[in-house]
Amino acid sequence: MLSNHKIQMALEEIKDIARMEMALYNESGKLLAATFRDHDDFETVVVDFVSSMAESQTLADSHFFKVMVDGEVHYILVVKSSTEEAYMVGKLAVCQIRHLAEAYREQFDRNNFMQNILLGNLLIVDMYNKARKFHIEQVERVVFVIEVESKKDAYIMELVKSMFGASAKDFVIEIDEQSIIVVKDVSELSDEGALEKVAEMMVDNLHSEAMVRVRVGYGNRVKNLQDIAKSYQEAKMAIEVGKIFYVDKETLSYSRLGIGRLIYQIPMSLCEMFIREIFEEEIPDVFSEENMITIQKFFENNLNISETARQLFVHRNTLVYRLERLEKIIGLDIRKFEDAMTFKIAMMVLSNMSYQKGLKQ
Repeated sequence: MLSNHKIQMALEEIKDIARMEMALYNESGKLLAATFRDHDDFETVVVDFVSSMAESQTLADSHFFKVMVDGEVHYILVVKSSTEEAYMVGKLAVCQIRHLAEAYREQFDRNNFMQNILLGNLLIVDMYNKARKFHIEQVERVVFVIEVESKKDAYIMELVKSMFGASAKDFVIEIDEQSIIVVKDVSELSDEGALEKVAEMMVDNLHSEAMVRVRVGYGNRVKNLQDIAKSYQEAKMAIEVGKIFYVDKETLSYSRLGIGRLIYQIPMSLCEMFIREIFEEEIPDVFSEENMITIQKFFENNLNISETARQLFVHRNTLVYRLERLEKIIGLDIRKFEDAMTFKIAMMVLSNMSYQKGLKQ
């Protein structure tokens, strides 16, 4: 349905030109928009008018008009005047509102078609037949998923539409209460860096304009319509993997998830088996703040003891003592590349297990 906000804007523009007050009702007599405050209660009159054969009528010093879309009454326009000029203004307003409603319906049908593609609800033959009907070109596209930290509202959706709704090749779609999906034409975006800038633009605009925190995940480039669903699944996975392994990142590319993507797809039974093999009896208690900061800095500096000690503002021997104490606890000497890699993977597997168990609770 055409939003009340858009209807209100259209009526205000017509009023500014014609200098006539008007209101719009739905077929049930509910007021949708009006250019004046003290409007009469026309609910009964509107309902009676809808069931009549007339396309327009004059009553209570006002003109009533039916707005027909695809042969059905969708709206009733009331112009607060009974003059001949009011009749002409009303007919022009009806034409304008009808075109708005038809344009919205066409866009809704296109978006509904793309939503069915994302969800895998169409056969390939039907997909391409409908694409020709809606004049949807087959171009290179990427699916972006915008996950809003809090529940999204209509303003956030309108803001995203204002960023991407101008192009007939882009689609902005709602599927659930927390996410907005953007299916974007990327024919002119040559590399991964350009996609990253689009994702960053989404984050920055929504933060500055709507004051909400969001996380944006995006999939790989696809050209065929049937592959758009694959890019969508990749974008969703980027969001989920980011919540586990890249908590501080606001933009996540499926192609850059690295080993996190692999671990995320490992069955829980295999994760538990791997952890038992590494730590044997039970998971060691190494999660103190000091230990975690030491390990993180040591890995960030590529196992370089001197540089890590400098950044932690400790003596080199102090850092060596900490690492030796850690080796006794976990049974791995993370000064060695193989042990460091094993421990890093084990920590990521533990993070994934903790996240997956939290989802089941």
